[in-house]
Amino acid sequence: MTKYIALLRAVNVGGTKLPMADLTAICHDAGFGKVKTYIASGNVVFESKAGAATVKAELEQRLLTHAGKPIGVVLRTAGEMQAVLKANPFPKAAPNHTYAFFLNEAPPKDALESARGIQDEQMRRGKREIYVHYPSGMGKSKLKLAAAQSGTARNVNTIAALADMASKL
Repeated sequence: MTKYIALLRAVNVGGTKLPMADLTAICHDAGFGKVKTYIASGNVVFESKAGAATVKAELEQRLLTHAGKPIGVVLRTAGEMQAVLKANPFPKAAPNHTYAFFLNEAPPKDALESARGIQDEQMRRGKREIYVHYPSGMGKSKLKLAAAQSGTARNVNTIAALADMASKL
């Protein structure tokens, strides 16, 4: 069984309302095991025998049926999430001010150069992530990362919690 972490895009933070009990039920109905959600912003950890592409497609289809509109899903295995945490290029920065934008594919080579509204933010490309440290806080930032528009962001505290949850399944 593979341990997966699914990160839903724009759920309960200005987007689609999706109670975590509904998300848990959707995952159980898809045949996923040991389903656990983390905070009410579209984070779910589970096990499945299926491959990543199948899991992602199944979850997206069930979310579309439930919500009546597409909900983007970014999927990582437990090992991949642990690697994201270890690869954080800003380890001394406040974890609640340091984010990874999770993408389904590698960020374009010009992802950082094409960013707009940069103030005091620091950015680095990852394997399938863009890391951003917001010294003044994400809420005050004017940063626009076109490459991150199809992704979803989580701060280092959340990433660490999800990695820990997945490791304990």
